[in-house]
Amino acid sequence: MTVAPGAGGLPRKVAVIGAGSIGGGWAALCASAGWPVTIFDTNARAIEDALVDVPRRAHALIGLDRATPGIVERGLMEFQQAKSLLQAVRDADWVIEAIHEDLAAKQRLLDSIEQVADPEAIVTSSSSGLAPGDLFGRLLQRQRCMVAHPLNPPELLPIVEIVPGEETDPDAIERAKTYLRALGRMPILLHKAVPGYVVGRIAAAVWRECIDLVLTGAIDVSDLDRAVSLGPALGWAAAGPHLTYHLGAGAGGVHIFLQHLLTSFEKWWGDLASWDRLEPSQQRQLISAIEKAYEDRIVMLRFTRDKRLGAILRALEQARTT
Repeated sequence: MTVAPGAGGLPRKVAVIGAGSIGGGWAALCASAGWPVTIFDTNARAIEDALVDVPRRAHALIGLDRATPGIVERGLMEFQQAKSLLQAVRDADWVIEAIHEDLAAKQRLLDSIEQVADPEAIVTSSSSGLAPGDLFGRLLQRQRCMVAHPLNPPELLPIVEIVPGEETDPDAIERAKTYLRALGRMPILLHKAVPGYVVGRIAAAVWRECIDLVLTGAIDVSDLDRAVSLGPALGWAAAGPHLTYHLGAGAGGVHIFLQHLLTSFEKWWGDLASWDRLEPSQQRQLISAIEKAYEDRIVMLRFTRDKRLGAILRALEQARTT
């Protein structure tokens, strides 16, 4: 497998298969870098929405200082809708599967992609938790396949989890990393596949406790969200959980931290939520609480969130260079 089929090691073209929120984010990100992007979906409404949403999201990156106007316009000039899967993947060096999280549907699509994609193209799935062996196990060209799981929105959040299969070629992994870094992403490589990968497992564990605190009446939704976003999430954005606690006890590091606080943490761990299913009545209670907290302000709240994300990323980038 060649490592750099396009000029400078970048893809000549990216094919995004799936025009939902994740696929649209991938397309906006690649177009904002000036890369030719073709998007395809069998759902005509999804494509219709994407043809409006992708340029909007790419232009929004300019306002957030995440992209350059001239490069964005160049990329959007080469942003196209494909009429078929064959047309979408033709001449693509990178094929991104981004349909809904349904194993059987992804398997069928990946099988179809294998039949029509360039043999030298790398193929990544945007799955948020399915095992690579299940996704790619029926394919013949498993060496070029891996999961590249973005966070949502993909055009803003920099982390992408790389989850290779047992037969994924190391050169293909390096090529995917090269593409992602060229897009300003920060790929992290999982040494083994675990359900939900790493980001999903952490998010699921934290969210379960957040849900439990709301449903049991300990706190309301808006204050819970503030507690997380301005509490551990803010500290972890700067240092991550392990480094946060390593720094938390001064010069003694995590050894002293554990000596002083492990007993407290063990008591809290024993009292944390441990359920693994939300009953329908609990789902209704949770939905009602969230909708009551935020009412009909989705568009405004999404804009505000993206603006905050852009500011946080700028601050983190500036701190790394000083």
